[in-house]
Amino acid sequence: MEKGWLGLPYHTISEHYNKLFGEKVYKIPVSVVDDCPNRRGLKGMQTCVFCDVWGSAANAESLSMELRAQIEKYQSQVSARYKAKAFLIYFQAYTNTFTKVSALRHNFDVALSYPWVKGFTVGTRPDCLSKAVLDLWQEYHEKSFVAVELGVQSFFNDQLEFMRRGHTAEASIEAVHKIAENTKVDLGIHLIFGNPGETDEHIIKTAEIVNTLPITNVKLHNLHVLKQTPLEEMYHRGEFAPIDRDTYARRVEIFLQHLSPRFALHRLAAYSSRWEELIAPEWTKDKMGTHQYIIDHLRAQKSYQSQNYVVKSEEELLAQKFLQQKSVPVSSVLA
Repeated sequence: MEKGWLGLPYHTISEHYNKLFGEKVYKIPVSVVDDCPNRRGLKGMQTCVFCDVWGSAANAESLSMELRAQIEKYQSQVSARYKAKAFLIYFQAYTNTFTKVSALRHNFDVALSYPWVKGFTVGTRPDCLSKAVLDLWQEYHEKSFVAVELGVQSFFNDQLEFMRRGHTAEASIEAVHKIAENTKVDLGIHLIFGNPGETDEHIIKTAEIVNTLPITNVKLHNLHVLKQTPLEEMYHRGEFAPIDRDTYARRVEIFLQHLSPRFALHRLAAYSSRWEELIAPEWTKDKMGTHQYIIDHLRAQKSYQSQNYVVKSEEELLAQKFLQQKSVPVSSVLA
C-alpha cells in the first residue's frame, strides 16, 4: 500500500500537490492580520485556550513586516535550502477572512504578482465566511490555484467548548458544505487531538465524519501548551495534561486506519518553532523526530491509511461525486 504514497503509509500533501502542479511546491507562510473573533470578544467569545500572542504565525517577525518583504525573505530562504522553484503563499496567522474584502483582494494580488507563485492558501474559521469572501475566492480560483484550510479542530462540542472555539461542530460541517457549494477551491480542515476525555472512539468517529465531507485534505495537530495562553494557566493548575507521544501516535494511527485514501495529509503533528515559548509536551519541539516516530510506529504495526476503511456511506459517495462533478482535485488513489 505504501508504494502508491511515495513510500509512506499515508497519502501526503506533497503527492497531492505534485499531481496538481506537476512539480514540487513549497508553502511560504505569511501574516497579514492580527485579530480574530475570539480575541475581539464577539458574541461573548474568549481567546482559544491554545492560541498564543502570535496567532499561530510560523514566524513571529512576520507581524511587523509588509507582505512583500515576508514573501521575498522567506522565498529566498526556502529556495536556497531546498532549491525550490514553485511556491504557494500561505496566509496562516489568526483569521484571515476577519478583515475587509478590499484588503483580502490587495493581499491576493500581491501574492500572485510573483512568477514563481502558483497560488495561495487561506487559513480561516467556520464563522467568518461571508458571501463576499466566498465570491472573492471563486473569482481568484478562475485565474489561479486557491486553497482554504478551515480550523474545525474537533467534531465534538464538549471538546470545542473546552478549547473555547466559539463555534459548534454542526457549524463546522455547515461551513464546509457552504464553501464547497459556492466555490471550487481546494478545501481542507485542521483537527486537534489530545483533548481531555478523548477516546479511540472519538478518533474513529472523527475519521468517519471526515470521510463524508467534500474536502481533499486534513492537517493534524496535538494540543500543546504555549506561554501566555489560557491553556498554560490550566496546565499549572493541574486542569490539563498534554497527551504523551506514544498515545498521540496511536491516535494518529487509528485516525488514518479509518480514513478514506482519497484524503491527503499536510502534517501528522504540531510543531512549536519558538522553543522558548513551549511549556509542554517537550516532544512538540522535535518536528522531524516526531514525524519519523509516527511513521516508524505505523510501519512497526503494519498500519496505513484506509486499512480499516471498508464501507462507504451514501453520504460519502455523494461527497466524492460532488467533488468530481465540480472538477475539484480528488486523489486518484481510491479504495
